[in-house]
Amino acid sequence: MLNFCTLFNSVYLTRGLAMYYSLAEHCKDFHLYIFAFDDTSYKVLRELKLEKATVISLNSFESEELLVVKPTRTTAEYCWTCTPATITYCLDTFNLDSCTYIDADLFFFSDPTVLIDELGEEDSVIITDHRYTPEYDQTAASGKYCVQFVYFKNDEQGRIALSWWKDACIEWCFSRFEDNKFGDQKYLDDWCERFKGIHELQHLGGGVAPWNVQQYTFSGDLKRPIGTVSENRKTFELIFYHFHYLKYCEKKTFYLGTYSLTINDLRYIYKPYIVALRKAKKIVLSISKGNAFHEVSEIPRIRKSLSKTFKFHFYGYWSNYYKTRYLIK
Repeated sequence: MLNFCTLFNSVYLTRGLAMYYSLAEHCKDFHLYIFAFDDTSYKVLRELKLEKATVISLNSFESEELLVVKPTRTTAEYCWTCTPATITYCLDTFNLDSCTYIDADLFFFSDPTVLIDELGEEDSVIITDHRYTPEYDQTAASGKYCVQFVYFKNDEQGRIALSWWKDACIEWCFSRFEDNKFGDQKYLDDWCERFKGIHELQHLGGGVAPWNVQQYTFSGDLKRPIGTVSENRKTFELIFYHFHYLKYCEKKTFYLGTYSLTINDLRYIYKPYIVALRKAKKIVLSISKGNAFHEVSEIPRIRKSLSKTFKFHFYGYWSNYYKTRYLIK
């Protein structure tokens, strides 16, 4: 069985559910430990009774050392601070052989088992490279590796790295670049040299994201796309996509950020995700009458008349089911 953990609050509830259901569709044997970061998300998730998930409240999870630093961190910074602590909690509380932290805004297009299978007998940790497209390279400020899919084996090597990371994040974890640190992420930059048993994920399908998707084109089955590297024509199966910076806007409207995307990306990657988000919203609304859940507008105002600076503008491009305006700078 593959063991995963994630954390999110009610703002990311539909994204977290879309991620869970995508895992359930593609991965036969897994369990997801969900850390609910507010009461609304906890109540909704408990009512859903997800077959392959365990929901953990903040009251059960938060330690004294976390509570001490909580007032000094923003909501996002505190989530980053807690990332290694959630993995530690799962390994300790549920006596797991291993656990993989995954961001709530990932979406799986295929079975992630192939990613874990890369791990050699001598390895204990898997980290994923950003693989930035040159024009979006943020390695200096944000780090070489992305805290999106981080695997830890429950052995001595894995525990040493995890414990060091957990202590470092409690000591300092802020949304700014300082002393070669940024959030929970730049701590990973030197792990291949600092620790034993660190494996850098090689499968290109693990970690496709807005900052590197420009290097690939997608084709084949819309449910299980095949990526092709533009530079060398190498092909790979898309395992998961990281929907970084996708924002809810007005009703039935999403903002996809400022990274360059193509029609191909929208068709094979973003359309399935929007469908999944809307299905997740319907599920939540069907059982959340007493939980005050509502779709949160993360960008209160968006210009309705678009200038030519926008590369693409689709309004009602797909069926009336979406009626989604996609804004891509």
